[in-house]
Amino acid sequence: MRETSPIIRAFDPATDTEKLSKIWLDASLLAHPFIGRARLLEQRRLIEETYLAAAETWVACQSGEPAGFIALMENFIGGLFVAPAHQKKGIGRRLIAHALTRRDELTLEVYTENAGALRFYLAQGFEEVSRRPRDDEGFPFENARLRRPAR
Repeated sequence: MRETSPIIRAFDPATDTEKLSKIWLDASLLAHPFIGRARLLEQRRLIEETYLAAAETWVACQSGEPAGFIALMENFIGGLFVAPAHQKKGIGRRLIAHALTRRDELTLEVYTENAGALRFYLAQGFEEVSRRPRDDEGFPFENARLRRPAR
């Protein structure tokens, strides 16, 4: 049986915060093992207490439950995460398409060690514009900055 297309709706802090932080953690543990579980667990609190509410966050729901989300800060994608059980089913692509209906262009940064995400974004029409050798917290994890104009 084929899953239906996800429904994309606005973030509801009262019902979504914990669910989205779990999606973030599960997807991050899979995609960013180089960061380490302890650091990711520390960052989860910031996701719940600061980042989700500070961004314009959109939730992709499958069968009424959150399956992924995209968090926008102006034109910058602060995060795009899909629950591991829902990956490779078009949810990330749908979230990017939704964001492009709201913005003239999108930018983001992705860890270059996360080769799957880098390939995904390039396949969605993003182009690499620069790299930096350290992440926002000064750790030696290279980041690529990508840009995608709306069509």
